[in-house]
Amino acid sequence: MTEDRTREKSALFVATLSSFMGPFVISSVNVALPAIQREFAADAVALGWVATALLLAVAVFLIPMGRIGDIYGRKKVFTWGLAVYTLASLLGAFSVSMSMLIAVRVFQGLGAAMFVTTGMAILTSVFPPNRRGRAIGFYVAAVYIGLSVGPFAGGLLTQYLGWRSIFGVVIPFGVASVWVSLTYLKGEWADARGEKFDVTGSLLYATAVFLLVYGASLLPRALAVYLILTGAAALAAFVRYELHTPQPVFEVRLFTGNKLFAFSSLAALINYAATFAITFLLSLYLQYIKGFDAQTAGTVLVAQPLMMAIFSPLAGRWSDRIEPRLLASAGMTLTALGLLLFAVVDSETSAAYIVGTLFMLGFGFALFSSPNMNAIMGSVDKKFFGIASGTVAAMRLLGQMASMAIAMVVFAVFIGREQITPANYDLFLKSVKLSFLIFAALCAVGIFFSFSRGELRNNHNS
Repeated sequence: MTEDRTREKSALFVATLSSFMGPFVISSVNVALPAIQREFAADAVALGWVATALLLAVAVFLIPMGRIGDIYGRKKVFTWGLAVYTLASLLGAFSVSMSMLIAVRVFQGLGAAMFVTTGMAILTSVFPPNRRGRAIGFYVAAVYIGLSVGPFAGGLLTQYLGWRSIFGVVIPFGVASVWVSLTYLKGEWADARGEKFDVTGSLLYATAVFLLVYGASLLPRALAVYLILTGAAALAAFVRYELHTPQPVFEVRLFTGNKLFAFSSLAALINYAATFAITFLLSLYLQYIKGFDAQTAGTVLVAQPLMMAIFSPLAGRWSDRIEPRLLASAGMTLTALGLLLFAVVDSETSAAYIVGTLFMLGFGFALFSSPNMNAIMGSVDKKFFGIASGTVAAMRLLGQMASMAIAMVVFAVFIGREQITPANYDLFLKSVKLSFLIFAALCAVGIFFSFSRGELRNNHNS
């Protein structure tokens, strides 16, 4: 019994720490981009690649790494992922050129994909169903804490110690996680041991995701549309191939034969697509329309992730007792209402209104996220934990990309390729309002999927 509890605690520690590290580095490096640009005299496209390279690598490797973990051992893949990520961070701190930094970001993405997709799977393997929701709640809270602390800490570190310190500060976290994994996390989880790894399916998946994500990053250029359409065709070929292969890299039948898994995953995709661009839009609104400086705007925006971090563990714990679809659907409804409240902002809107709505959105998102993840992980057999975990992360990433793409297309239609200046503030406000209306409509569709998914308690519990 004591050994089980030690294993649970160490699994929770390393999974939570690793779920903090990824978002922390993503959000803190974004703040350091101007400093990186100055040091390497980089152009805007190269600078964009510092952010995009990591996201692309994570998206490409997520599903294959989840499957490798299911076959060869989740702890093995998790620990190697932490080691790769930590080594890449060390190299990042000593980057001598823009191309080296971008290559480092690709390796960081590979490492992150390895521990993100297996960390959640290990938690689900270690914790019994009646205590799983609470553990998942802490995991989700750590993601939000990483996202909220990142910009603030990244700004401080860049200002006082230089941008390289952002990479350096991650190294002790990585080393500690590897040590705890090797020392205290006893046992191995490989519920698909002995099965073959599907190389063709993995290559098809990687190609499709690369084209979709890279295409989305180029919107609204014409080339982006061709890339996205080619990516969609590759995705269709991937699905068709996976349905006819005996041991696929991704069990597509989870979507066709498991309504709870399919609808919960779609609800996650829609939720991220409707919410990720909120910070981007409000950051511009607060600085251009309200005249706040970057630090004040950042302080206002912390309201949302703060609520998420506080209430995610509670929502996870509640989902161990209350049917997850009820909690998640209530959360999605609150989120839709919050987005509607933002669709009516203008130059007179008070800061208190913005903060209050952000609190409401943060609470709604916390209510949705942990229970929804609990439903996804609880709806599949043990041998699919890695794939299910990879799916959750892929939905998050694709949703985030879709959210930014929607905002960018709306901006392109209203403002075009011009800078935001007082002369077009009215057009900027119109595009912000329309974006929030689109996101609220998306959320309304998400409520349907969330509520119609079926009961987790009546489903088999792994």
